[in-house]
Amino acid sequence: MGALWIAHVSVTDEEAYGKYAKLAGPAIAKHGGEFVARGGRYVQLEGKERPRNVVAKFPSVEAAVDCYHSPEYQEALSHARGASERELMVVETSD
Repeated sequence: MGALWIAHVSVTDEEAYGKYAKLAGPAIAKHGGEFVARGGRYVQLEGKERPRNVVAKFPSVEAAVDCYHSPEYQEALSHARGASERELMVVETSD
């Protein structure tokens, strides 16, 4: 089964977060992830609003989690820490 990586983000330092974004895309692609939505229009219906929302599809939950723990993604994430407030989850799809 596939999986969705869903991130809700408030960026507090655009420059540092830009470094994260530049490195995160290739790390996600290396693990079979592809972006489904990235920073587009949204409507907040419940919960804490985060103006940047990202969804990437992976071949499996394991691939998404492996990506997160990979050296490439951790390097990218080092630029996001302190430059954003984020929630990130991986959800298995039903296909």
